[in-house]
Amino acid sequence: MLQSIVLQAPAKVNYRLDVIARRPDGYHELRMIMQRINLCDEVTISLSCEPGIRVRCGREGVPDGEDNIAWKAAKALLDLAGQPSGVEIAIQKNIPVAAGLGGGSSDCAAVLLGLNELLGVGLSREQLMEVGVKLGADVPFFVFQQTALAEGIGEKLSPLNGLPPAWVVLVNPNLPVSTAWVYKNLQLTQRDRLATIPDSFEDVAAICGVLSNDLESVTIPAFPVISEIKNELVALGACCSLMSGSGPTVFGLFAGEATARKAGDALRNNRDWFVAVVETV
Repeated sequence: MLQSIVLQAPAKVNYRLDVIARRPDGYHELRMIMQRINLCDEVTISLSCEPGIRVRCGREGVPDGEDNIAWKAAKALLDLAGQPSGVEIAIQKNIPVAAGLGGGSSDCAAVLLGLNELLGVGLSREQLMEVGVKLGADVPFFVFQQTALAEGIGEKLSPLNGLPPAWVVLVNPNLPVSTAWVYKNLQLTQRDRLATIPDSFEDVAAICGVLSNDLESVTIPAFPVISEIKNELVALGACCSLMSGSGPTVFGLFAGEATARKAGDALRNNRDWFVAVVETV
């Protein structure tokens, strides 16, 4: 039986994020287009003779113990397996923290997938998604492992197969933004109907036709630099630009690698921002 496994936990961007209504349970009813990108944390999961769960990350803003969502994922799988195994989890963070890129949720999903294999629990993908949604709204998407239309609180997932690959320039101005704060301050507006999501997209420029994020109405007034970054990305050749999730990370979509890398170089110049040039997966 395998004793250790190393998984890549990818980040995501939201091509679209519609907030439809506030639910009685405190969550919000959403509709999102979610796309994985090849900026990844590395998650190493090992079985141990010593009982208990140990999580090591060593990254500021990421707890090492029971408050880490990866710890909670391990606890959930150990309980389901009914085994007293000890688990060691080491997370190498490459995804910025509290950035709207889903890094914590992706790490959590990696632990669910990895321990399901290591412990031989035998849960289906759908069963792992059911476990994941109790840990975090974005976790089922990372278990799903496909570009998706996400509805409900993010747990109702349908594959979107007609999206062309794109180069993505990520820019994070190193301003941690609390997702809870953003949703708490969101003023829902009445809409007649939701915009239609096409079944397929001819090219990257066509994706720009659906780009929208209702949470920008909260985050941009508080952090105007987000709007400045969006404008700069477009000026540097992006087909379009948007804030991802609750922010503050902004992404620009590019049709080609050369233009994307040139833009990334320009945005890194004399700034302490996080900038990465990545591809969709």
